[in-house]
Amino acid sequence: MQLLTDKYKPTLEHIPQDMKPVVEYVTSYTKQKKKSLLIYGPTGTGKTAAVYALAEKLGVELVEVNASDFRSADEINAKIGNALKQQSLFSKSKLILIDELDGISGNEDRGGVSALTDLIANAKFPVILIANDPFESKFNPLRTKSVLLEFPAIPVAAMVSALKRIVEGEKITVDDSFLKSLARRSGGDLRGAIIDLQTLLPAPSMKDLDTLHERQHAESIRQVLVKIFKSTDEHLARTAFDVVDEDLNECMLWIDENLPKEYKAPADIARAYNWLSKADVFQGRIRRWQHWRFLVYVSALMSAGVALAKDKKSPDFVQYERTQRILKLWMAKQKYARRTRVGEK
Repeated sequence: MQLLTDKYKPTLEHIPQDMKPVVEYVTSYTKQKKKSLLIYGPTGTGKTAAVYALAEKLGVELVEVNASDFRSADEINAKIGNALKQQSLFSKSKLILIDELDGISGNEDRGGVSALTDLIANAKFPVILIANDPFESKFNPLRTKSVLLEFPAIPVAAMVSALKRIVEGEKITVDDSFLKSLARRSGGDLRGAIIDLQTLLPAPSMKDLDTLHERQHAESIRQVLVKIFKSTDEHLARTAFDVVDEDLNECMLWIDENLPKEYKAPADIARAYNWLSKADVFQGRIRRWQHWRFLVYVSALMSAGVALAKDKKSPDFVQYERTQRILKLWMAKQKYARRTRVGEK
């Protein structure tokens, strides 16, 4: 099943943010003193979707580069440098999108941010950077050479309008009160609200909506899995468990259950299970020797390790399910207990 977020990608008119500064930057790029536009804001506020919609509206070639895929200065110069210097294959104007900037290395020995800053200074095309938090110290060089534009959390009214467009397209009948409740629960995260809506299909109702956690207090484990399985942003994945009201042992079982459904390439699955198994090793050492300092490694390997194990994100929607392992262990225990009782008699 296709993700509704992909099926209903918004046009420029549907973006619930002020797009005027973005349009002005791209259309007057040659007059700009600062050579890149840095769009930042919370997850699900339409940052990447806005750039896609703008490129389609202007009829320019969009070249997307995921910054979190490249760690060293050499990799950035080789991959991003080519995109910034080469002419379009289709004789069009070109727009460069560098997404998930939070995942780029800021270490001095790798020089990722410095290399990117130098490339942007000599770019022949407009460059748009996407980040959740651009105020980390490692981004200081980029901030000084970029125009900063914030995409704040989306208001409830704008979210309801976007959700209405989707339910009408899917021919689903729901009350406005349901859409308003769904929007409020999302905390300004439109993508999260759309994913929640798809989770409740085919017949979403207020009763089902009550089963979703308030995102401001504790995200559901399914939303955490989306951050891990549908992203290659190291920072986003690494912090995924910070707000979920679940034990890490339980989270590991959720990942184990749903990983083969989400990752299809054998190499992706092998790498992901490699990191998950290492997390389990650290978990065992905590149980055996009470070395609680290993807990940080468990969380990092389960989240960022699994997220970065894939070569690319899957566009398919996956209905994440609770693990059946605990139920199977209980059934096996009951079976063996019955056998033991018979043997004693």
